[in-house]
Amino acid sequence: MSWISASELATGCCVRDDRVMSLERIVLAGFMGSGKSTIGRLLAAELGWSFVDLDTEIELVSGQTVPGLFAEHGEAYFRRVESDVLGKLLALRSTVIALGGGAPEIEANRELLEASADTCVVFLKAPFEVLFERCAEQALDPEATARPILANRDEAELRFARRAEHYHAIAHEIVETASLSATATVAHLLARLELN
Repeated sequence: MSWISASELATGCCVRDDRVMSLERIVLAGFMGSGKSTIGRLLAAELGWSFVDLDTEIELVSGQTVPGLFAEHGEAYFRRVESDVLGKLLALRSTVIALGGGAPEIEANRELLEASADTCVVFLKAPFEVLFERCAEQALDPEATARPILANRDEAELRFARRAEHYHAIAHEIVETASLSATATVAHLLARLELN
């Protein structure tokens, strides 16, 4: 999958597999702490689009939290629900979608993203140390989402390394966010995709 350079883009258009298409969805991928939800909300607001968080939608559909689904039904069940919900979200137009951090590990999800026309997948990339530190800071907020996989730093880093190849594989755009604020990341994306 490849994107034509920003200077060659028609407004809101892209090239994938040598086909020009209009842009209907932007999907944000990346490890926890990469800012998918924060950046997704800001980006959607700038575009006048809807924002949807995949994990939140899974919770709405299932009536259970993501940790609850894992605990009660196991990962295989959760991933089936995740793929089903993702497929429905990819039918929406004018929508920014934040993936769960592990969604790209699943082949069915990668296939859904590959087959989704008019969709740009953006990998929000940063080193593990930066992401781990962001998550540690976020964990201080009593309202923050629990992230049990960060309890063991070494295991979390192995998971990060395993997922990185999948993030790269599905991405049309990669944005290095370690030194960018959320608003700067959004501005960069709007300019890169010529959507402003």
